[in-house]
Amino acid sequence: MRAALLTSSADRGSVAPIVQTTTGCPEPPPPGPGWARLRTLASALNQMDLWVAVGIPGLELTYPRVSGCDACAVVESVGDGVDPAWVNKRVIFNAAVRLPDRVHPDDPTDAQLAPAYELIGEHHDGAHREYFNAPAANLRPVADHISDEDAAAFGLVALTAMGMVKKAGIMPGQRVCVTGIGGGVATAALSICKWLGCKVAVTSRHQWKLDKAIALGADYAVLDEGQEWARDIRKWTGKRGVECVLDSIGDAVHMNCIASLARGGAFVTCGATSGAVTKTHLGRIFWGQLRLLGSTMGSNDDFAEVVSLFNAGKIGPVVDSVHDWGEAPAAWARLESGEQFGKVVIKWN
Repeated sequence: MRAALLTSSADRGSVAPIVQTTTGCPEPPPPGPGWARLRTLASALNQMDLWVAVGIPGLELTYPRVSGCDACAVVESVGDGVDPAWVNKRVIFNAAVRLPDRVHPDDPTDAQLAPAYELIGEHHDGAHREYFNAPAANLRPVADHISDEDAAAFGLVALTAMGMVKKAGIMPGQRVCVTGIGGGVATAALSICKWLGCKVAVTSRHQWKLDKAIALGADYAVLDEGQEWARDIRKWTGKRGVECVLDSIGDAVHMNCIASLARGGAFVTCGATSGAVTKTHLGRIFWGQLRLLGSTMGSNDDFAEVVSLFNAGKIGPVVDSVHDWGEAPAAWARLESGEQFGKVVIKWN
């Protein structure tokens, strides 16, 4: 079976050199009860594909392994308890597999407890291979008019962005700042917020990325050259600030994010590519009655909702580049470079 293997840990070094294509990867076992076997048409890279290679704190990973949290695929067969109508359907999948809630006599209510997930492509081998297995409950059909490449590029980032938007309670007409435009989650967040009718400011270290974002509908762009760009955001909003900042960068922009918020505003983080440990400003947080929220992925119901919008043409992904499966190391190199705008996709059919 064809696959793109992470042959060893990159040990905080470059990932592309340890990516190897092979035709000798073992096939996955027959799907168990509730699961389906899928034939990959196209898969897409995420930051997770770099993190799996360099190591994830608290998670013991063995190599070689196959990453990949996003793919467009055809259902080849299904396990017991799965409706056979899924067979031959072209689908995308939610890589987040929810774990059972703990049941313990001393635990309080779980009303505020976030669900625990394991991720296909992180905890378990993923979709950068010719065949893989996924729970049937995590699958959603893709409309015929959508290309394999666009479908592969959509799932995880759109689900993550929608989860951030929901947690923040963003309303139509509000003003939002999306940091680091060009990444998959950031471009998905821009698409969703514009569909909602929001005014959206974006930031980037690259003017050409800002220009592309404006062409996609962004209302305001800030070139991040290390300055206090929160002043630009406040000027754009008439000193009020934005109702929400959606961030995946972390330490390098955190203080600007906090300083950009209006009273009662929400800072939502789904990642920290520049560093997860940072300093904040508690005075701004309590005087401004700000909300700091963490968000990751989402439920299968959330996934069904966002895919329905995708199939209806209301929101969609941005594809940076498409690589043949034999060029997988180049795909990883493109992601590592930070020069991409949108998702990097690998074709398998």
